[in-house]
Amino acid sequence: MPIGINPLVDYAFKMLFGNELHKPVTIHFLNSVLVGQTPIVSISFPNPIRGKQTADGKLLILDVLAVDQLGRQINIEVQISLHAGMAKRMIFYAADTYVRPLPEGQNYNALQPSINICVLAGSLFRHPAKLHLDFRLREKSLPLTLTDDLQIHFLQLSHLEITADTLDNATPVERWCWFLCHADELTTDQVAQLLPDQEFAEAAGVLEMIARTPDQLREYNARLKAQRDEEARLLYAQQQGIEIGEARGEARGEARGEARGIRKGQLCGQIMLLQQLLKQPVSADDQLAACSIEQLQQLYTELRQRLNLGDT
Repeated sequence: MPIGINPLVDYAFKMLFGNELHKPVTIHFLNSVLVGQTPIVSISFPNPIRGKQTADGKLLILDVLAVDQLGRQINIEVQISLHAGMAKRMIFYAADTYVRPLPEGQNYNALQPSINICVLAGSLFRHPAKLHLDFRLREKSLPLTLTDDLQIHFLQLSHLEITADTLDNATPVERWCWFLCHADELTTDQVAQLLPDQEFAEAAGVLEMIARTPDQLREYNARLKAQRDEEARLLYAQQQGIEIGEARGEARGEARGEARGIRKGQLCGQIMLLQQLLKQPVSADDQLAACSIEQLQQLYTELRQRLNLGDT
């Protein structure tokens, strides 16, 4: 039976990569992302998951913060949907993580690197279609790096091209991204066959433990529902914005064809997002462009229903 736990749900993600009992999993993942840098051999978790709750009794899910043997502070998070200001948000957290630990009176040389890794179910940049983006402080026109102390890494899962048949030739980070996309569809035996590194088997065991532990499964399902509710709100807001824009455009006498073109483009984007969330093959741009707006609307409605978003 497949594991059935999606590691991209934030509760499962933190149980995977912020777990005191399974540090080798986190170390293996981090070293796959930070290729070419000093390998991580040990880490600690300043904010391990302990079931901390908010005032309304819900589990508070924090990003994973790990500190390695060199004192580098590494923040790991997952984002199912893209929020406004995502880039600025990541810069803020990177800077905050960088300066916050500096004790009063200490020299700036005491600052430790801040590395932020964000796993995106979609993509922040459609072009170039690159899985791993690595941002640093560099000179604009020269191959000159000011410092590696501030790093922001995006793993854009929608740009993953690896399949089960090509895993043998995949890079370590591609294998982790493939695992994050497909682990819930596999059994632990299949994970071990496809991804022979012990850390993947251990990661699959963490997900299986969530599925078998009533309290953990309850927390997982609560977070899954919360993520779907958030997606519903975002999609509803997008739809309302489109409808308002169309109404205003028509009121100003703009061409009906232009308004429909804008609506069609927005529907295509929403359909692609829903297909990613449902782990379906994402339609090509030309396929969707060949559909009428009525056909796109019907497909959009069907996908929303499959995701249990309803009509909100």
